[in-house]
Amino acid sequence: MARLNYKHLRYFWTVAKAGGIARACERLHLTPQTISGQLSAFEDALGHKLFARAGRRLELTEAGRMVLSYADEMFTVGEELEEALRHKAGSLPLLFKVGIADSVPKSVAYRLLEPAVSLAEPLRMVCREGKLAGLMADLAIHRLDLVIADGPMPASMSIRGFNHLLGECGLTFLAAPALAQRHRARFPRCLDGAPLLLPGEEAAVRPRLMQWIESIGVRPIIVGEFDDGALTEAFGKAGIGIFAVPSAIAEEVRPQYRVKSLGRTDAVTERFYAISVERRLTHPAVVAISSAARTQLFRKRRGA
Repeated sequence: MARLNYKHLRYFWTVAKAGGIARACERLHLTPQTISGQLSAFEDALGHKLFARAGRRLELTEAGRMVLSYADEMFTVGEELEEALRHKAGSLPLLFKVGIADSVPKSVAYRLLEPAVSLAEPLRMVCREGKLAGLMADLAIHRLDLVIADGPMPASMSIRGFNHLLGECGLTFLAAPALAQRHRARFPRCLDGAPLLLPGEEAAVRPRLMQWIESIGVRPIIVGEFDDGALTEAFGKAGIGIFAVPSAIAEEVRPQYRVKSLGRTDAVTERFYAISVERRLTHPAVVAISSAARTQLFRKRRGA
């Protein structure tokens, strides 16, 4: 394959982002014939069709979607470079790219990231949410500075990374007022026969939670399983079932969703980790996150 023609790549990227050649012409100030010819030359050089016609529309092929994902990354970095050159070096905000595993509750993620926003120096935070495996792949090639997860990096991953424990806390069980009224037995007996919302199978806390439920001899009715903690809380607010949240954020979740606390346990703990490619944390935002997590968010709960 010939060397990549970046001018052709930009034409392709503009057409894909604009949704068609006509709109791309307006942005590039070129004729449709010129852009069509350049796209054809680009496809010939790559050896792959990037667009397929669907009536009057152009749709990306599988190869086109892959090329677009790389082009997005490349031209975003290029725009950041242009912005950097337009400013004095000392006035640029500190860039912080963090990945959040989708099994981490949104409220926990916010509380962990909040200290970074409060830094004295200007900060530009870029958050990505997704499955841990995908985030770790981005961390390995430095597309991310940090990954926040509810468990350490799996030993099976062939990625060089280091786990930094941010903190741990027990679980608090919450329910909508009407549901709490129907299950008024002393905790944890109130869970017996009660509808329960569980975290998804990828949540690190789930096996520990299930083992604890079995050990105390109660049999709740599982009515829902959710990968997204925010969705769990929304169903809990609607009274669909009892749900558990990390005790570190229970006092925030309770008034926010207008739910009542049934009880808490420290026999099951949720742990949160910062995963980095550095053995020693040096990025100012990461240092702020780690310090605040240990001294504020989780310290209060250990003594509660």
